[in-house]
Amino acid sequence: MQRFVNILVVLFPLFTFGQEELVDMADLSTEFEYEVRYATEDNFIGEVLYECSKCLLRKEVAEALLKANQYFCEKGYRIKLYDCYRPLDIQKKMWAKVPRPTYVANPYTKGSIHNKGAAVDITLVTLDGCYVEMGTDYDYFGIEAHIDNYNFPEEVLTNRKLLMDGMKKFGFNTIRSEWWHYSFRRNRSYSTLNEPLPCED
Repeated sequence: MQRFVNILVVLFPLFTFGQEELVDMADLSTEFEYEVRYATEDNFIGEVLYECSKCLLRKEVAEALLKANQYFCEKGYRIKLYDCYRPLDIQKKMWAKVPRPTYVANPYTKGSIHNKGAAVDITLVTLDGCYVEMGTDYDYFGIEAHIDNYNFPEEVLTNRKLLMDGMKKFGFNTIRSEWWHYSFRRNRSYSTLNEPLPCED
């Protein structure tokens, strides 16, 4: 599997932001589902923030996510992607709307790992694309979205544990306030980026 992933990353195009390189997950695999809400008005800002619906990540992060998705596929699920790389200017718009570091990373301090191309917002769906109950919607700002909130039916707790355990196997860490957010643990050397998504005209 590792050799196959490496071949994929070499074969498909890289997007160069300064001296940094990101890859488009859609070029690497057809096994993901997508609902990039920041490319629509269906988000907590209520406006379109991205000009296109793309998921770009660092190569190392993309490789790990491919392996995580294979793990879930073998269990009857696959990953649905809500957000990946996020330009710093978009982070500033989010902070202007919701200046609460519990839910939106402050772009004027460390910013978000999304701004480094090393974090994903995700959920699981079945292999047929059916909904998997996680207790709240994506980008729900409240204690119900916290990963240490266990006041849910067993189904929700089981689904959240499946997602968390699977992602941790491949190098991703959680944050307390968002069950959907996973940052790749080896991200300290990555720089913050502010290039817009490479959308076609």
